[in-house]
Amino acid sequence: MEDDMDLFDAFDEPSSSGIQRQHVQGSSASGSKPDSRSRKEQKLSKRTSHQARDIADELMQQLAQGKATEIDANLMQKMNRDEMDTDSGNIQMKKVKRSASTEEIPGLDTHPRNNIEVVDTVGNCTHEVVLPSKMNYIPLAPRTTSPAKMYPFQLDAFQKEAITCIDNSHSVLVSAHTSAGKTVVALYAIAMSLRDKQRVIYTSPIKALSNQKYRELEEEFGDVGLMTGDNTLNPNASCIVMTTEILRSMLYRGSEIMREVGWVIFDEIHYMRDKERGVVWEETIILLPDTVHYVFLSATIPNARQFADWVVYLHQQPVHVIYTEYRPVPLQHFVYPSGGFGLYEVVNMQGLFREDKFNEAMSILSSSIDTSRNKNDRRRRGGTSGAPHVVNIIRTLKERDMIPVIIFSFSRRECESYATQMINMDFNSEDDKCKVKEIFVNAISLLSEQDRKLPEIGRVLPLLLRGIGVHHSGLLPIVKEVIEILFGEGLIKTLFATETFAMGLNMPARTVLFTSARKFDGKDYRWITSGEYIQMSGRAGRRGKDDRGLVILIVDQQMGEDVAKQIIKGAPDPLNSQFRLTYNMVLNLLRVEGINPEFMLENSFYQFQNYDSLPRLYKVVEEKKKELATFKIDKETEVAGYYQLEKQVDSLKKDVKEIVMKPKYIVSFLQAGRMLHVISNDKDFGWAALLDFHKKVDQGTSVDVNITYVLDMLLVVSEASVKNLPDVMCLRPAGSNDKGTAHIVSVALNCICEISAVRIKLPKNLKTSEGRHSAYMVMKEVLKRFDGVLPLLDPLNDMKISEPVLQDKVLKLQAYEKRKNDHPLRQVYFELLVLVIINLFFSLQENFRSMKDFEEIHSKYEKKLELEAELKVAKTELKKAQSLLQLDELKCRKRVLRRLQYCDQNDVITHKGRVSCEISAADELLLTEMMFGGVFTELSPPQLAALLSCFVFEEKANATKLADDLSGCLRAMQEYARRIARVTKESKIEIDEEKYVASFKPHLMDVVYSWCTGASFAEILKKSDVFEGSIIRCMRRLEELLREMVGASKAIGNSDLQENFEKARMLLKRDIVFTASLYL
Repeated sequence: MEDDMDLFDAFDEPSSSGIQRQHVQGSSASGSKPDSRSRKEQKLSKRTSHQARDIADELMQQLAQGKATEIDANLMQKMNRDEMDTDSGNIQMKKVKRSASTEEIPGLDTHPRNNIEVVDTVGNCTHEVVLPSKMNYIPLAPRTTSPAKMYPFQLDAFQKEAITCIDNSHSVLVSAHTSAGKTVVALYAIAMSLRDKQRVIYTSPIKALSNQKYRELEEEFGDVGLMTGDNTLNPNASCIVMTTEILRSMLYRGSEIMREVGWVIFDEIHYMRDKERGVVWEETIILLPDTVHYVFLSATIPNARQFADWVVYLHQQPVHVIYTEYRPVPLQHFVYPSGGFGLYEVVNMQGLFREDKFNEAMSILSSSIDTSRNKNDRRRRGGTSGAPHVVNIIRTLKERDMIPVIIFSFSRRECESYATQMINMDFNSEDDKCKVKEIFVNAISLLSEQDRKLPEIGRVLPLLLRGIGVHHSGLLPIVKEVIEILFGEGLIKTLFATETFAMGLNMPARTVLFTSARKFDGKDYRWITSGEYIQMSGRAGRRGKDDRGLVILIVDQQMGEDVAKQIIKGAPDPLNSQFRLTYNMVLNLLRVEGINPEFMLENSFYQFQNYDSLPRLYKVVEEKKKELATFKIDKETEVAGYYQLEKQVDSLKKDVKEIVMKPKYIVSFLQAGRMLHVISNDKDFGWAALLDFHKKVDQGTSVDVNITYVLDMLLVVSEASVKNLPDVMCLRPAGSNDKGTAHIVSVALNCICEISAVRIKLPKNLKTSEGRHSAYMVMKEVLKRFDGVLPLLDPLNDMKISEPVLQDKVLKLQAYEKRKNDHPLRQVYFELLVLVIINLFFSLQENFRSMKDFEEIHSKYEKKLELEAELKVAKTELKKAQSLLQLDELKCRKRVLRRLQYCDQNDVITHKGRVSCEISAADELLLTEMMFGGVFTELSPPQLAALLSCFVFEEKANATKLADDLSGCLRAMQEYARRIARVTKESKIEIDEEKYVASFKPHLMDVVYSWCTGASFAEILKKSDVFEGSIIRCMRRLEELLREMVGASKAIGNSDLQENFEKARMLLKRDIVFTASLYL
């Protein structure tokens, strides 16, 4: 690797973080503490809530009418007079006040908002305080007693600032990079709580992280308990580690523990943006009492203050925001062009993007792709064609002492495949091998003798002995934990992992390597986001061990400079609400006295963010209105008619294209030399010559295979964009002043918009520039011969496509094209063109001006339509932001609950609804309907477990044939699901009935049934192609659901059903599936 020497020699230079320290100036003022009275009773006042909403509506009406500068004085007095103490009243009032930015909407500057105070800091962090509107800032008092906890190292500036906040009993949000040392702050809050005889709750997003934190905190403090869906240890401890779901359940049920809690620590709060589980964080934060103080630990988020603003709004207490971009160990970012022979530093330790090195890497990649263009292995995703590059890089890292290294891959199977490619590499000494074997043997001693003989156990040890590990969600949990422990002990030097390894686990390495810059997100392949890159690359660099961390990104296809900057240097993902209504939430809120579902909607972060956007949206609407008012178009009616005809023609062409471009019709016409019209990403490249085509298999999962066709085209592109070859997304067509140059570019079949009847003869060697230029000249000659309008293949006569719908579309297209050509505006245009030719010496200038006027009018009309569409969208967004979001959905969900008899017309929960409240691990409505319908009554315990597995298994797998007794109960479940879907649709909620029914996956029914009837784990693995870890995770979730079904059966008083569910739970809970965590 020629460039390796230059790269790694750079590590001898003195270390310099290059991070500029921020010194924030601010002022301080004196004030008083917030009113600490209970606000739960205040939240009951619906009357004041309606008053506030009426005021808000009246105010927004004046804003919409452009009267923001002359707001009615009576309304202002009314707002001041009705400044309510009740929280339900303040919900609407505060949000309207917050939305009124004094800079953007005049007339609202008298309305109080949360106060923001910037605190002066000495160090590489910023410190802001968000306070309730009626509270002034009191400077934090220095500690006068001994600290609650001492540390054997010098604290960073952000840690000192946060600990001072905790010493003053103030809530704090700490936003810092991975491995920056946020846990130090949490440990101090725990130590202070224990010292002051208060209980403290530590929440984490996943059970695995909860187990790991329990182990750490138990070793540190002793008096620590654990509560997850799988384990409950020492629940009466002063410090309890739990998942956020457990805390939410405790709040809904009014647990007595909450009366004693002084602090709640939310670790990894940025996972509140998770689409599936983010709502749990919002519910929990809303429901927590105002007397509790908070420590929020987060990765860097750009809107940290907005989140703190929301918490202050909810609980009327100061929240400090401590933010730092500082990395204790600076990072260097490199690109490795697949097929090349070196690493290229694209971002140095000072954070500067090196365009020269990036362009150099892309030019290397371009030439390597040209060389291997005909190799099919480079065209298939989901494989490991990059394995030699990975092995070479790791070998170099080992030689340069740049290990341990974490290799992130976005496929579980790829992780395992890469690991098997390391057969000739050994990273461990004999002493290390002995330690690995000792830890491994001790760990698997928890298993039965039969389970120890599992192939999945035996095949991992040889890799571990050589210091190689694999970590993904499909592994056996005990194997995954062994690998985590070995990596933490430095006994695994090379770890192949999926991105889940970056979730919370504090496992840094010296180097991080990405096998690709693209990932399959369940729908399509896309570039990874800057947030994903930041989270994973943050694992590089071990504090106290490394002077810098190394991040290497293998790039196997062209990426533009802007794409690279966005990934590597882009901002972290903002913390945006993922709030959504669930039936479990609605039912629990109807059950609990003092709050209602509307209360949850009004106080959600989702609603808060929308109210926060009001000034910006109002400004956008006004700007669009002003811009639209300036448009004056001559003959607008005629232009509009012509434009509509154009749209009809374009729509019909698109319909015809969808049929013609089906592989079964077009493949037989894809001969070399065929002239095809290429449009990619709205860029028209004109006519290009087809060279070859091939199939591309996108295998996002082990089951779903998407086959597409890729065409190799001789494309004429702008010379300036040639550096971006072969990525068609970054290429540009040759302009009028650019002769252009012909290059071979791969495009998807859907980029072809027209198929000509013309085929040209191609030179034999198109790899040379001379050959490509020769073909280009032939293309130019053909286009010249046909005046640029090539004859097209007729889909009916030439391609012989017999679909009836196609004939109808073609006839309509011909009719609309005739109407378009006969339109008066078009006739005028062509008459002008004739006049230009006839009167060339008399009125040339005037006629050209007329044609230009027509084009300008047409373009102007299109611009007006765009503006009208933008104004409509802006008005819709403004209206949504002004209203209570999801209120219509709530009304529809309540309608569903009333029709299914879960509540009455007065929103009073029924017995059926209370039973449903017992279920939160799966679809509570379907399970309750099946329970009350007697579906479970006749089933045996193994059958119960098998049927309920459909509710907790979420992965895709191959379908298996079920026995009659299992297929019968499956059909019954599906029929109840269809009933619920029909009621949902009748209640005006959009739902895809087939998709809803298919969401309950029966793929593990046979596996679970066999397990509950005594089969060994080795036997059930033969029944499915699902990863062993996924099977265990499904069974553990199933055990949690069965536990809830026991409670639901008890609630309806059915002791027989309760006993059967308990028997099913006990049959499930055995052997390797429920082996205790190594962290416990």
